[in-house]
Amino acid sequence: MKNEYIAKRKSVRRFESTPLSSELLAEIRNKIDSVKPLFPDIAYSIELIEEKKPSSKSAPYCLFFNSEEKEGAYENIGFIGQQLSLYLTSIGLGSYFKVRKPDLSSNSNLPYVICMPFGKPAEPLFRELSEFDRKELSEISEGSDIRIEAARLAPSALNEQNWYFIAEGGCIHCYRKKPNVVMGFIQNKLNCIDMGIALCHIYEESETFSYKKLDTAPEKKGYIYMGTVI
Repeated sequence: MKNEYIAKRKSVRRFESTPLSSELLAEIRNKIDSVKPLFPDIAYSIELIEEKKPSSKSAPYCLFFNSEEKEGAYENIGFIGQQLSLYLTSIGLGSYFKVRKPDLSSNSNLPYVICMPFGKPAEPLFRELSEFDRKELSEISEGSDIRIEAARLAPSALNEQNWYFIAEGGCIHCYRKKPNVVMGFIQNKLNCIDMGIALCHIYEESETFSYKKLDTAPEKKGYIYMGTVI
């Protein structure tokens, strides 16, 4: 894979309390400023917040992702967030997505979406490809495009992998499973964030990348069409 960390990163939930250097934190902030959004017209903010007194179970740092409430906002945050997760992995730091907002001060005027605790890992940062617990390609896709393998390895809420991809003519049509009535809103939100994460993996493996909705995309029973990678 073009990005080697797609095939070996893992979500890390145990951290050392060791603080990061001011130089490294400056580099992370520079990366935050340079990430590519999926939808440039959606306003968002990313706050790097330090936990002053982290417990043995919490991360010493956290990224807060905030966004205006607009169609595509959650996919946008997933897409941006996974770029940062892969970057943190590449510099030896662990991270994971967390839905519940920690009791930390935020200065953003935009609504909170999700956060990413991170820091020096107190557990293995990498895993072997054979250790990924993921559905087979045949369960989540049809057609052939090597980039769908990168999407298959993407993390998702509760490891549900509620996505589906149809490859045809050099394009990848992207779908998410219709939510059930009980879990409607929260499942909608999480599935959209997950789609953004998967799209980030496709983006990382693409020579060129654009994403938009097409009137000609095929329907997939039980799924909602999200957009097409062209």
